Amino acid sequence: MTTDPEKMAVQNILSQVRLGEDSTRQFKVNVKNADSLASEMVAFANTNGGTIYFGVADDGTVPGLLPQDVLRINQLISNAASQLVPSPLAVHTENVALENGRILIVLNVPKGIDKPYFDKNGVIWLKAGSDKRRVNSKEELRRLFQISGQFHADELPAKAGIDKLDKLRFRDFLRDVYKQTYPDSADELTRLLQNMNLATDDGKLNLAGVLLFAEQPEWIVPQFVVKAIRYPGIKIHATDYVDTEDFSGPLPKIFDAALAFVMRNLHKVQAGRGVNAPGLPEIPETVFEELLVNALVHRDYLVSAPIRLFIFDNRIEIISPGHLPNNLTVEKIRAGNSNIRNPILVSFVSKGLLPYHGLGSGIKRALDKWPEIDFLDDHDGCLFTATVHRKPLEELNLAGELVKTPVKTPVKTPGLVLMTLKANPYLTLADVAGTVGKSLSAVERAAANLVRTGKLKYVGPKKGGHWEVLDK
Repeated sequence: MTTDPEKMAVQNILSQVRLGEDSTRQFKVNVKNADSLASEMVAFANTNGGTIYFGVADDGTVPGLLPQDVLRINQLISNAASQLVPSPLAVHTENVALENGRILIVLNVPKGIDKPYFDKNGVIWLKAGSDKRRVNSKEELRRLFQISGQFHADELPAKAGIDKLDKLRFRDFLRDVYKQTYPDSADELTRLLQNMNLATDDGKLNLAGVLLFAEQPEWIVPQFVVKAIRYPGIKIHATDYVDTEDFSGPLPKIFDAALAFVMRNLHKVQAGRGVNAPGLPEIPETVFEELLVNALVHRDYLVSAPIRLFIFDNRIEIISPGHLPNNLTVEKIRAGNSNIRNPILVSFVSKGLLPYHGLGSGIKRALDKWPEIDFLDDHDGCLFTATVHRKPLEELNLAGELVKTPVKTPVKTPGLVLMTLKANPYLTLADVAGTVGKSLSAVERAAANLVRTGKLKYVGPKKGGHWEVLDK
């Protein structure tokens, strides 16, 4: 006679069955092929684990198993897990009695801790929805090894010889960090780079060596750049933008340029300072230092795509290729947890190449300075996005004379341009466009009309000059 707790356990299992098959649940009305079963278990172990229900048909009906089948299937499961998978799987089975007198076997396959797992033929399987598929690309195989900690993307050979090294940059790093002189010979340099984990055994620079110290990294790995765009409004436009730039070079150069792009597209606020004092950025610079370092150092370099930096009127988005590794979640990184995806890069940027303050502290430091940050871990799109929310323009005490204007008497673009340049004559027209929320082309037309009508003029050279607002 079944007790109430047993009935509840059966009902809980049947409620899971009613949800149907997906990437974590699979049904088998019966099973006789141990090799096929082993491949199913490998697929679960290589992904996120899952449950196989024996005695359940594909349509979700539950005929159950005859008692004589239960012993055979349990033995089949044991053989498949221990003998047909080179790294044996620690699985768990449960026999559940059904009301019709038959039995349901519930097989739980945990997420593997020794990935990747192979079947006896050396095939790696992954779950793909309710089905499974072979791993048939080097990129996927590398990622599995990366997850297991047996391989890291930043140690990949980059097909670049040591002649691609930026001699001055590497010389200065050796002098400042290790108090060491630049090697006299190519053989000595190669050995030093190998000892520093910046070159492979065959004398080629690895990805970390290229990203940190190559003279022109974008010639070797053109996909690993930062693409930045300042859009007018709050949506992506196909053709309309205020400011755009691509940043390439060694990681420290990319960082400096990307940070400067963000800061020039932020509003400046008075923040209790004197009228003639330069304004402070609406969001502390430290926030973007931390987020950009995080994107450059912890992105997935197995994904051949750039980091994207989008600036809108109401937010700034930093989109990194690759979702959070292993068991990391957004909640965990908010709490300061971390996982090293690129250990060579981390070891070098912590020596002063970037403002890196320690493992797991960057996200917390950014949130301490500006709590209005959201994080999205997109596993399907293989992306991680940090979204920094901006305050509405009317809530900012802008530096200079640009003030909130009543809705009934809106200031047109020429007036906004004059007010902005009178407050800060050294702004570029792109800076003005970002400040007033207009397109660059609209600001350029307004500035040209103002110059033509004698209300505005540019003084000095093209670089280093300034605007002068004329009283008339």
